[in-house]
Amino acid sequence: MSKTVLVKKIREKLDMSAKDAGAALDAVLDSIEEGLKNGETITLTGFGTFKTVERSARTGRNPQTGQTIQIPASRGVKFSPGKFLKDAVK
Repeated sequence: MSKTVLVKKIREKLDMSAKDAGAALDAVLDSIEEGLKNGETITLTGFGTFKTVERSARTGRNPQTGQTIQIPASRGVKFSPGKFLKDAVK
């Protein structure tokens, strides 16, 4: 589902303009992004949890040449679905 389709569904469910629905979705996504940048854990009860994870530096392999390379440490995002979301998808 694309962002456009999601905005359309929000607009239909809440009976609001497409501009307002887009702004609401953008505000939610921006808030989640900002929280993750600050290292916070975002929990949407029943839906799931977003949190940052630290990945340590490691040795990898270039699949084209087979040469070993160093992959630097990085920060990523992990999503763990909540019980209601898991049950809904079953």
